[in-house]
Amino acid sequence: MILNAIEMGEGRPAVLLHGLFGQARNFGFVQRRLVGPERRLIALDLRNHGASPHAPGMHYRDLAADVIETLGAMGALPAALIGHSMGGKVAMAAALTAPDAVTRLMVADIAPVASASRFTAIIAAMQQIPLTPDLTRAEADHALAEAEHDPAVRAFLLQNLRFGAGPAWRVGLAELADGLPDILDWPEFAATYDGPTLFLAGDRSDYIKPEHRPIIRALFPRVRMASLRNAGHWLHADNPEGFIAVADAFLTPQP
Repeated sequence: MILNAIEMGEGRPAVLLHGLFGQARNFGFVQRRLVGPERRLIALDLRNHGASPHAPGMHYRDLAADVIETLGAMGALPAALIGHSMGGKVAMAAALTAPDAVTRLMVADIAPVASASRFTAIIAAMQQIPLTPDLTRAEADHALAEAEHDPAVRAFLLQNLRFGAGPAWRVGLAELADGLPDILDWPEFAATYDGPTLFLAGDRSDYIKPEHRPIIRALFPRVRMASLRNAGHWLHADNPEGFIAVADAFLTPQP
């Protein structure tokens, strides 16, 4: 599957992969700051997100294949991959299944393990919002309030809803609901990725736990692990300057 891409700059490709319910444009500020005279920044909408096609299947091998196929069609291989949350799992899967296509790997606040589910009720609430032309953002926000108490998270979810005469979800809600078990899971890989790897956790997040470190090291032998201050799970939004500084240093070739 060829994915929608937002591209800036020329040079060595570096690719940004968003998390569940995200989209390429969420990385706009980060992308503009990381692009340089010798760096080509590409943000992708994963399948069933943003402006990419909707299709069944959310297994990480399939999502990784979409990324590699798209970058190949763009002449952007090999590339450095930076993935957040679900996008981090996609980046890991791409590195493990196509290591020659990945020059460097940065994983933001996710581990190669199964994740706890909190999205079933959220997706159901999103599906139940009546998509009428007179629907307001306040009404949609109220409809999600029982399933998601955090107003900031509801605002993030509602970025995916197009209001007006023809209201519609940009995300493939039916496909995400069917694929949620695969999104939350992590498949077994009989491989390792030996390229430079960085796992960056938010210091206020518990997505990467101490017991995950041996699993990470087994799959990614050249891994470094770091923590970003003043950041939770959405670390590139909580501390964008810190995230950009870490990513810029990781992407800069060492003498």
